[in-house]
Amino acid sequence: MSLRINQKGFFTNANRTRNVDTTTNRQQRECEEAVENNFQRFLHQQASVGLKDPPLLRDKHLTYLLKGLIHLSSSFESLDASRPWLVYWITQSLYLLNETLSNDFIDDICNFLHRCQHPDGGFGGGPGQVAHLAPTYAAVNALCLLRNKKAYKVINREKLSAWLKTIRDPSNGSFSLHVDGESDIRATYCAASVATLCQLEDLPDLFENTAEWVSNCQTYEGGFGACPGAEAHGGYSFCGYATLLLLDRESICDRDSLLRWAVNRQMAFEGGFQGRTNKLVDGCYSFWVGAILPLIQAVQRKKPVRDSQDKNITNHQPLFDTIAAQEYVLLCCQGEKTGGFTDRPKTEARTDFYHTCYCLSGLSLFQDDGQDQTTAVCGGDSNALRNTHPLFNIGPECAREAMDHYSK
Repeated sequence: MSLRINQKGFFTNANRTRNVDTTTNRQQRECEEAVENNFQRFLHQQASVGLKDPPLLRDKHLTYLLKGLIHLSSSFESLDASRPWLVYWITQSLYLLNETLSNDFIDDICNFLHRCQHPDGGFGGGPGQVAHLAPTYAAVNALCLLRNKKAYKVINREKLSAWLKTIRDPSNGSFSLHVDGESDIRATYCAASVATLCQLEDLPDLFENTAEWVSNCQTYEGGFGACPGAEAHGGYSFCGYATLLLLDRESICDRDSLLRWAVNRQMAFEGGFQGRTNKLVDGCYSFWVGAILPLIQAVQRKKPVRDSQDKNITNHQPLFDTIAAQEYVLLCCQGEKTGGFTDRPKTEARTDFYHTCYCLSGLSLFQDDGQDQTTAVCGGDSNALRNTHPLFNIGPECAREAMDHYSK
């Protein structure tokens, strides 16, 4: 499988940023030069050592992730209010890399997240902290990833449901991230996700009018903003569309406009995705934008074929260049020395667990071409990852088993 750099017209002036001296264009040109340097360096390795495709540095990533999990309780002081997120990012990354956690790790995770659960419901960013929807989403996802009855028992579903009602705005159906906190589309997605995974019994009442509020966050560009009137953004667009799907109300948004906006977030030169118009490429949008496309395609496949264009839906043709997207993550985001992933190639780039999780999750989505579970893996079988569910970003069987457990 040839790299785009070898294909006619990839690194050409036609794909480069216009030579207009603005801050945005200068930053874009610098990014393009860094990307080109990484591709050229790999081509040199191809020629000198016979390396065929960009490798996934699996062992280095595993070492990086397991070290982070071991030292979670004693490090990362600056992320003290995000510790369930650290658990989730690391656990999801290990799952994708097909690493099985020991019983001791599972017990430690369950005990720690139990301590993060607020007495009135929901989870805080750490033990004793106020309940907040973001770490609640992270904690629920992490516990579902464990596929363990002890993990399922950690979540107090009755109190979770009662707490969600306290942060719901009855006037429009939106949710705040915490009591007296800001209300935005992230909170609404987190609420819909945890309520679905935990199979809360009062879903219809809890999300009355929520879909209408979410649809009002869609902008003239086609993406979704944080709230009505805000700028379209990759993460918010995922949250908005995923929420509508979770609530079975996808039809009330402008899907065609969202699709047009999303496919245009793939950068013609770099191959990766940006999060907003006129912004730089970032590896985390491999998931945030990359997940929107298979969700749309899954909806489209249920439609009957009406004309020649719709046949592409039936034939499962990809909506974007999945190989280009994989090459960007593998060649421009991997920490070759330390393991882990970062946003883009730059001097002294530091990897982190957030970008590691969402770069790997994006790679997982890119590798699934939707045709009878066959794959299009850049780099071959050695780079293959486990599948992730594009609605929840945990393993499909993890989501299914959790919902089966709670529905009983």
